[in-house]
Amino acid sequence: MEILKKYARIISVQDLMMATARMRKDGEYVQKNYREKYLKVYIKYFIMRMKEVKEFEDYDDININKKSFDESFPMLERTFEKERLSNADDDKFPLIYVITALYTTFILEEPIHPVGSEFPGSLFVEEKNGEFFCPVKDNQKDNVNAICHLCLAEQTPDI
Repeated sequence: MEILKKYARIISVQDLMMATARMRKDGEYVQKNYREKYLKVYIKYFIMRMKEVKEFEDYDDININKKSFDESFPMLERTFEKERLSNADDDKFPLIYVITALYTTFILEEPIHPVGSEFPGSLFVEEKNGEFFCPVKDNQKDNVNAICHLCLAEQTPDI
């Protein structure tokens, strides 16, 4: 997993600022009453998590599910290409996206949308007895490009 740190090191402060600007622009399409919550959560946990990746020291002590990790790469490659705005080498958003997804899933063993993330209808990502639940996971089950397939959260029951 040291490779995450290697690639995170090429992400500059300017890259993070550009990614934040892109997320703010994407946030324009989020319902107004959720927009600020969306931006706060995503910028904090998505963009600022790169600092954690760079500073994490115990990669050798992490025991990951190698099969799941290896199986994630075709989907992550599709996600990377989908998230690219252009063929420009300076577009680091897709790299940030993939690094954050891998780090959150395999190192932190947390859902990609942080616990407390709110979705329309006052629905939230939750943790109950050490298990994570997402109210919208099943909405993406037919989307082969959805990062949700990597996420360890289960669909919230009865939704």
